Amino acid sequence: MNKKFHALVFVALFAALISAGAFIAFPIGPVPIVLQNLFTLLSGLVLGPVLGTAAVGLFIAAGAVGAPVFANNGSPMGIARLLGPSGGYLFGYLLGAFVAGLIVGFPRPGVKTPVWRIVLAAATGMFVVYIPGLIRLKFFLNVDWKQTFIVGFLPFMIGDIIKGVIAGLISPRLRRTIAQLFV
Repeated sequence: MNKKFHALVFVALFAALISAGAFIAFPIGPVPIVLQNLFTLLSGLVLGPVLGTAAVGLFIAAGAVGAPVFANNGSPMGIARLLGPSGGYLFGYLLGAFVAGLIVGFPRPGVKTPVWRIVLAAATGMFVVYIPGLIRLKFFLNVDWKQTFIVGFLPFMIGDIIKGVIAGLISPRLRRTIAQLFV
């Protein structure tokens, strides 16, 4: 099979995994606790910066046109969800996948990614999701930064650390598999 076909398949597969993460969501306020960020992080760690970001972009595009891929699907849908309180986090997923993928690079056959690089990529990728997420949330809720952190950061910290560890543990094996398919 050719590399372009594999790339399309894996972009679509990771977009589907991210979408499936919407079904495990716990509404705790304006932004739910989800598994989607685990899969967006994995897309960058496993597929690298370009394909990982493409997978997240496909997920966001599907949601923007009304596909039921966002957590706590209901009202609002489509573009309105991107403009709501969690919209910044959704765009942060793009940034997180790109940054994580940039740090680890595209998987190559016979090249083992050092553990420290995967840890750095997972931590940085998960952290940068919060930048646009918190900015959007602050202005949407019209509150100060302290309240924004209380609502949009603190409830997610422990879970996101756990998700980052899981992604870091899973990604080396997936990277080896992907590298073999792109030979």
